[in-house]
Amino acid sequence: MHTVNIAQKFSQFNELWSPKILGEINDSYIKAVKVAGEFVWHHHDDEDEMFLVVKGQLRMKFRDHEELVRPGEFIIVPRGVEHLPVSDEETQVLLFEPKSTLNTGNVTNERTLAQLETL
Repeated sequence: MHTVNIAQKFSQFNELWSPKILGEINDSYIKAVKVAGEFVWHHHDDEDEMFLVVKGQLRMKFRDHEELVRPGEFIIVPRGVEHLPVSDEETQVLLFEPKSTLNTGNVTNERTLAQLETL
């Protein structure tokens, strides 16, 4: 057991849209990811996701509306809900999601990561 310094973990990488595992709790990972620009429309058949913004702003687009997530705020995307993460500036996000969650959900493309790095 040890304390995790979130800012220090974010300083260890620069890649965008490439989540890093910071820890595990039960059957879930806590991941750090830096995002900028637009990701890809996708959904997760079996997993809910939680996005906690640490720095910057995240716009979570849904087919019928959009939510703005600011530092210190989070949004939960229920399984099966199509969504598109977007950020106009580099944004730091903590993800809380089951270990089985593939970053691109039901979509396979150049951003799909089958293996994640642990920091």
